[in-house]
Amino acid sequence: MQVKRIIANIAASNPADATTFYQSVFGLELVMDHGWIKTFSSGEKMLAQISIASEGGSGTAVPGLSIEVDDLEAVLQTVKAKHIPIEYGPVIEPWGVRRFYIRDPFGTLINVLQHQ
Repeated sequence: MQVKRIIANIAASNPADATTFYQSVFGLELVMDHGWIKTFSSGEKMLAQISIASEGGSGTAVPGLSIEVDDLEAVLQTVKAKHIPIEYGPVIEPWGVRRFYIRDPFGTLINVLQHQ
C-alpha cells in the first residue's frame, strides 16, 4: 500500500469564499467543484506529508496549513495589496525558512514559507 495524496479539509459555511482567497493569493487552480466542496491544486505533483506539532516554531501557534511557495515576496505583496492581516513575520527562522502567518476567510491559520 502507498499513500497517493493527503488532502487538507477546511470546514466552511460558504466554500465559494475560498475561490477568491486561494486563487488570488496563491494562484491555485480550482480542480473540483461540487458546490459543497471545492478542491484547489497547484497542478504540480505534491508529496504527501503530515506534520504533528506542539507549537508552530519560534513560540507561534500551530498553523492548520503550511503552504510552501517559490516566491515568498510575491505572495507577501499580494497579501499586503489585499489588506490581509499578517499575524506573524515575515521572518527568517533558524531552521532555514522565511515565512509569515495569515488566516484564510474561514479562520484557518496558514504558514506561508519559502526555503532559503
